[in-house]
Amino acid sequence: MCGIVGYVGGQSALDVVVAGLKRLEYRGYDSAGVAVLADGGLATSKKAGKLVNLEKSLAEQPLPSGTTGIGHTRWATHGGPTDLNAHPHLDNAGRVAVVHNGIIENFAALRAELTDRGHGLESETDTEVVAHLLAEAYSACGDLADSLRQVCRRLDGAFTLVAVHADEPDVVVGARRNSPLVVGVGHGEAFLASDVAAFIAHTRSAVELGQDQVVELRRDGVTVTDFHGAPAETHAYHIDWDASAAEKAGYESFMLKEIAEQPKAVADTLLGRIDGEGRLSLDEVRIPAEVLREADKVVIVACGTAFHAGLIAKYAIEHWTRIPCEVELASEFRYRDPILDRRTLVIAISQSGETMDTLMALRHAREQGAKVLAICNTNGSTIPRESDAVLYTHAGPEVAVASTKAFLTQLVACYLVALYLGQSRGTKWGDEIRAVVRDLSHISGEVERVLETMEPVRELARSLKDKKTVLFLGRHVGYPVALEGALKLKELAYMHAEGFAAGELKHGPIALIEEDLPVVVVVPSPRGRSVLHDKIVSNIQEIRARGARTIVIAEEGDEAVAPYADHLIRIPVTPTLLQPLVATVPLQVFACELATARGNEVDQPRNLAKSVTVE
Repeated sequence: MCGIVGYVGGQSALDVVVAGLKRLEYRGYDSAGVAVLADGGLATSKKAGKLVNLEKSLAEQPLPSGTTGIGHTRWATHGGPTDLNAHPHLDNAGRVAVVHNGIIENFAALRAELTDRGHGLESETDTEVVAHLLAEAYSACGDLADSLRQVCRRLDGAFTLVAVHADEPDVVVGARRNSPLVVGVGHGEAFLASDVAAFIAHTRSAVELGQDQVVELRRDGVTVTDFHGAPAETHAYHIDWDASAAEKAGYESFMLKEIAEQPKAVADTLLGRIDGEGRLSLDEVRIPAEVLREADKVVIVACGTAFHAGLIAKYAIEHWTRIPCEVELASEFRYRDPILDRRTLVIAISQSGETMDTLMALRHAREQGAKVLAICNTNGSTIPRESDAVLYTHAGPEVAVASTKAFLTQLVACYLVALYLGQSRGTKWGDEIRAVVRDLSHISGEVERVLETMEPVRELARSLKDKKTVLFLGRHVGYPVALEGALKLKELAYMHAEGFAAGELKHGPIALIEEDLPVVVVVPSPRGRSVLHDKIVSNIQEIRARGARTIVIAEEGDEAVAPYADHLIRIPVTPTLLQPLVATVPLQVFACELATARGNEVDQPRNLAKSVTVE
């Protein structure tokens, strides 16, 4: 959710913080604000709306210069997106400033206590209570880090907190519980942020804070303790991408750039996965082979686009390993009392590694004795660190809120896990695995080919900008692709869009079909699934007979569908299970172009944030 930046060092804190917020605006863009320690006091500025509103305000009313500061870009939870509710929040004396990501569940009781003691709280947020509690604690102990530890022990919920105090002008403190916070360590300077993207232009040395830890930043070093003051273990790592990877590189949007980066992202995710003997070698998978051989069930937990990757993975896992596989929405998983034990393998999929619903599902699974394998794109994030094993996707930074390259690399990772399970359990021979890996290695080039033929898709999207509804149909692995295509259109174009299993058409959805309604159909290969292919051709005829406008995605050489397609989008011939890697790409381009034609902001869709770090 919200983006947080903190800085102490020798540079202009305002410049560093605002630049960091620009890189984090994908995490929330309802409002933004900054606080700088200068001239013995605190100077603040905050504005509702996107970061550009804050920048305009700072240009009109500059803040004094200082070398310590914090900033925030908000995705609203408690209180609407107004100037008053924007962060930072101050105490009544204006000596403490706090920014916050997450939800403080007991804030109402704490607010009532503060009001009874004479505090005047102005905003509707849960964050403001922290500023007042910090001020009280500081007046008693005179130490900001210790004050934050005291306050954190009183808070319930998931939160990241970053604070400064006018009496400690060279200190920034932060705390985390179930919400991301990472430290950047430079020469004579230090950084705090929700994501390394905020400080990657200054340092690649990072420290990921653990659960229930408080960090104190000074120019000459970083101190980390738990909430009770005991020294805490930390995880230091090197960031393996640079600032240019998070820039638009001449594209009109990050989403367009990230769509174009998919061939490289797919190739990078496959690098180093085969050893010298031609066997899969997933070094990050630390679960012993004998444990994998004993697994009698696989459960995949994920949200949103990652959930659709899991639905596709189910087909591959069950086909290649013969293990039953369930796919669960992480937000529902632990509330239905799932049946798990030590022979259950849980696969948790999350781009950010901080998705709160998935994290809580993971924790529930481990409490039941299950082994957990994470598929993640973010090194050092919480989900990989709390899992028994991890497979990183190496997609590089994904800034646009709607996922594209992360989805394709999650699919590649899921295929690798399925093959690895087959290898460990002896259900796939070595030559069979090598054949699939060869097919996967060719996919990067096939995605590139698809991207080179997308102009007709863009033209079609522009022609449909005034439509109110688009339906998506698919069979087999094409069904999750249809769900993902509908989700992209909802996220970006704010249109009603639904994905259906084509076989369910006559069980209700066909009632939606009317004259000139656009219906996108993902057609399975006539080679690999000829029975399903014939059935979906019948589905296309049924909807076309009722006046629908058919948009058909079919592989090259499939002429059986051509007479029934008002618009035919060709994709390369691929093995059946791998088809989603190429079939999804036109749907990404379609949604992006249609949203752009409607005048929408594709990188920052309304009401959405990149990382959902609250339940």
